[in-house]
Amino acid sequence: MREMTLTVPDSFEGAQAQDLLKTLGFSRRAVIKLKQSGGLARNGAPLRAVDIIHAGERLTVRLSEEEPSELPQPNSELHAPIVYQDEDVVVFNKPPYMPVHPSVRHYSDTLANLFAALFPGLPFRPINRLDRNTSGLCVCAKNRFAACSLSESLEKVYFAVTDGMPPGDTIAQPIGREDGSIIKRCVMPGGSPAVTHFSVVGGNERRKLLRVTLETGRTHQIRVHMAYLGFPLCGDEIYGGDCTGIQRQALHCGEVTFTQPVSHERIHLAAALPEDMSSLITEENNDKSCDF
Repeated sequence: MREMTLTVPDSFEGAQAQDLLKTLGFSRRAVIKLKQSGGLARNGAPLRAVDIIHAGERLTVRLSEEEPSELPQPNSELHAPIVYQDEDVVVFNKPPYMPVHPSVRHYSDTLANLFAALFPGLPFRPINRLDRNTSGLCVCAKNRFAACSLSESLEKVYFAVTDGMPPGDTIAQPIGREDGSIIKRCVMPGGSPAVTHFSVVGGNERRKLLRVTLETGRTHQIRVHMAYLGFPLCGDEIYGGDCTGIQRQALHCGEVTFTQPVSHERIHLAAALPEDMSSLITEENNDKSCDF
């Protein structure tokens, strides 16, 4: 059980305890959970969320957890490096071809399985969810409060490789599910609004390395927008990318920045391009082909 001690600031003199909790990032649902579990105390005595608090008082918050999902242990070859962790957060550098969540075809080889093995008793709460073939940083919360806080503060930077240089630096086109497909998306009237910002930060004469940030989080957003511009990601067979040299879409979550839920320290992390992507922009010609 995660236990935190909070000092009531002067600005919350005479306020209700729940007002302070909400300011600190506790969602309405998390506050209700504290009420139900009796997880809030003042000087060792139970405290209700509606009770009045005073400046300088020390409040104790005990976060109870729901039952974790029953997941099988991963095989010994399953690995994703941990690049950061504390009592509330763990950040993995997920390799390509590893799903985040279990499915019918991937029941014991996912990041969720690895998390369950490393942190028994904790529910799996990924804050940013990467496609199976997308590599990079995946931020996971270790408790409900951290999940609420991280979802509000997390910023991500992606890196992608295209054949040629896409025009401009921003694309704002709505995205929806393509008719007749449960997977493929496309730019379409009436789709959900989607805005992607990008800049060229490297590459060679043929291929370009893009730094990409998102204002929205639509399924396959980067892949769809680059394909719409006529420059699909290398290796992205679904959206027409050149599969010479890489066996998956050349997309990597290379930077994350977030506010630590308790200390409020701003944390910035980076993960280098994986070898299959870096080789695309360091070699002019590559005779390898995709094998999907």
